[in-house]
Amino acid sequence: MFDRRFVQYFDWGLFALAVILGSIGLATLYSVVNAGALAPQKTLFFKQLIWFCAGLVLMIISFVFNYRFLDRWAQPIYIICILMLIAVLLFGKSAGGSQRWLALGPISFQPSEIVKLGVIIVLARYFSKNAYTRGFTLRRLARPLILVLIPFALIVRQPDLGTAVLVLIIAGSITLYVKIERRSLIYIFGCGGLSFLMAWFFLLKEYQKQRILTFLNPDRDPLGAGYHIIQSKIAIGSGMISGKGFLKGTQNALSFLPEQHTDFIFSVFAEEWGFMGSSILILLFLLLIVWALNVAYSCRDPFGTLMAVGITAMIFWQVTINIGMVMGLMPVVGVPLPFVSYGGSSIATIMIAIGLLINISMRRYLLE
Repeated sequence: MFDRRFVQYFDWGLFALAVILGSIGLATLYSVVNAGALAPQKTLFFKQLIWFCAGLVLMIISFVFNYRFLDRWAQPIYIICILMLIAVLLFGKSAGGSQRWLALGPISFQPSEIVKLGVIIVLARYFSKNAYTRGFTLRRLARPLILVLIPFALIVRQPDLGTAVLVLIIAGSITLYVKIERRSLIYIFGCGGLSFLMAWFFLLKEYQKQRILTFLNPDRDPLGAGYHIIQSKIAIGSGMISGKGFLKGTQNALSFLPEQHTDFIFSVFAEEWGFMGSSILILLFLLLIVWALNVAYSCRDPFGTLMAVGITAMIFWQVTINIGMVMGLMPVVGVPLPFVSYGGSSIATIMIAIGLLINISMRRYLLE
């Protein structure tokens, strides 16, 4: 039977922030596809609108059931995520030199986006069942490390280094929250540095190395690897204080800005709305992150707390990496800006995540 207390405890703030940020994303995408060379691709806006509406439905589904159900089904969910990643490598759809999508009839989706939630859920279950007041040792971290490295390796094979690294960072954020012994933490950072060196010589592809080198010096190849960052910084800077106005961004209209509907969509927004508009958007993201942290802090259930921490980390790092990337503060990687970048899998995943936060928020006062 429906509990009326859920209506009383419904988190309208999280719901409103999701709708506002999603609406900003749709408006920005509309500007992208209706200015200049991308005008023939107006269908992108309508596709994203459909995905956003589907995301709202998924968000509602995500908060109507008791989130503790995920605690019992964490392992099957994780296994399904791994099977989807394997299916991508065997039967996936290729585009732009990567094999990241699964096609189900007319619908294509990116399983690596959903996998981020799968990893959060399975780690939340493990750490909530195995808490240690003195912190986790390396031996006790062996199992969660394996749980993370399996999807990491499968995503790297696609290749999608940005999402793979994001999975590691999210898992690391959850692990730091539950506490690690100092000696183990030092050892992990040392191994991480060594792993980066090995990856540089044996794992990273040439274009991935170029992205890192371009981050260190964008002017080393202004018409090649550095083109993205240079044009992005020009677009952001040309917006100045108040911006050029909606649909009036010249970098976007003249197609100087590459990938303006996905990874570099913040540059389009900054050019049109300037420093003031960009600050408001960043403040909205900051409010969402603080709100999500408050949900985690107020939750009485360890599993719910850890799941909320993981979702908060996912949102925080995606926003930080994407905005840092387009401003030249981080290497260029394929990390979308939540709610704003074009992508059905991305918007669906983030809406499910918000639904789970609302779920935890509604039930944090109930001891059933």
